[in-house]
Amino acid sequence: MRALVFGGAACGKSAFAEGLCCARGGRVLYVATMERAGADAEARIERHRRLRAGKGFSVLECPRGLAHAKIEPVDVALVEDVGNLVANELFSGREDAGGCLDAEGAARRVVAGIDHLADRADDVVAVSIDTGRDGVRYDEGTEAYLDALARVNAELAAASACAVEVVCGLPVWLRGSMDVWKDGAR
Repeated sequence: MRALVFGGAACGKSAFAEGLCCARGGRVLYVATMERAGADAEARIERHRRLRAGKGFSVLECPRGLAHAKIEPVDVALVEDVGNLVANELFSGREDAGGCLDAEGAARRVVAGIDHLADRADDVVAVSIDTGRDGVRYDEGTEAYLDALARVNAELAAASACAVEVVCGLPVWLRGSMDVWKDGAR
């Protein structure tokens, strides 16, 4: 079973998603997607480590190329987070074209990576950020990122039995329910 958990920045979506994984039980793989680039990134990584401390998660650091990662079978996989994967696939290591790949290609790579993960996990929880509500036009690179992220979120929501928006720390179930998640077939 798949679940998509999304929301704005610092809304509690990560803690909620970790709770879903713990409710499922079994072997949980935490797929960490943040690039280790600077003090701010290191601080966020450390914060997430503290949040999941003592929960028994194994960790795979995979900022891009998830479709090619060697992953042992697990009960539950948590992808933290899709927005990072999209940005990393779109911008990392690309000097040509202003450092930017096309949004469609980046979206395909991210979805392929999550599909690859789903082939190795009974359940997958993907955490993503909701960035598409401000109505402002941005530079070409940011627009490509927003387009790719919107594509990925739409595909993940369509393929998920559960979709939850976290608003101010509160889960709003758009598809499925906690009962569906707890009772879902493995």
